[in-house]
Amino acid sequence: MVDNVKKEEENKATEKEIDTEIIEENTNTESEVSEIEKPEKNEKETKVEADDKKEPSDVTPKPPKKDKKKVDDGKKEAKPQDKKKDSDFNYIVRIANTDIDGEKRIIFGLTQIKGLGRRMATFVADSAGIDRKIKCGNLKEPQLEKINKVLETMNEKAPKWILNHRKDYDTGKDLHLVGSDIEMRLRDEVNLLKMIRSYRGIRHETGLRVRGQRTRANNRRGLSLGVSKK
Repeated sequence: MVDNVKKEEENKATEKEIDTEIIEENTNTESEVSEIEKPEKNEKETKVEADDKKEPSDVTPKPPKKDKKKVDDGKKEAKPQDKKKDSDFNYIVRIANTDIDGEKRIIFGLTQIKGLGRRMATFVADSAGIDRKIKCGNLKEPQLEKINKVLETMNEKAPKWILNHRKDYDTGKDLHLVGSDIEMRLRDEVNLLKMIRSYRGIRHETGLRVRGQRTRANNRRGLSLGVSKK
């Protein structure tokens, strides 16, 4: 009898231990499952919050930005002044047998003529009664005729100190040469110096400096330049 009682007590103890182990295993599995499910719930909550932020009822959509360049181009095309400029404006003007850019002002445009500098161009514009700031393309035919007349009578009206060819060899007059006349007169005078065998004519023939410049250090030509290495 004693043995049967002991066996029953041992069986009860083992059953209790098994029950406690099962309970502990269930609690561990529940905790693991809850940890796995928590981030999923958090992700769902964050998505809902983000959707709420993206679509507020009070915010109005912004209009698309317009390109400033396109707007400016449209304004430029709408101006009627540019159309007048294209019709009346001359992009190339012919004065004294030379083509002048019409976009330049008259003072700088006249300097394209050979023999006219900035000072002489201002004298021509003032004597013709033309504004110095006007562009050459805006000049009309009567104004161009006045400029040509001033260029023809420039030797008489201009002061002597502004002329470019004073005391001519043949006539002894003070002249102002323009265009191709400068090259022709210069060629004739150099040939005359060579014919009379003057110092300047000989220097022109030999290709040396005429006006007393140095020739030992500068203006060196030929095969003797530099130092030859042995």
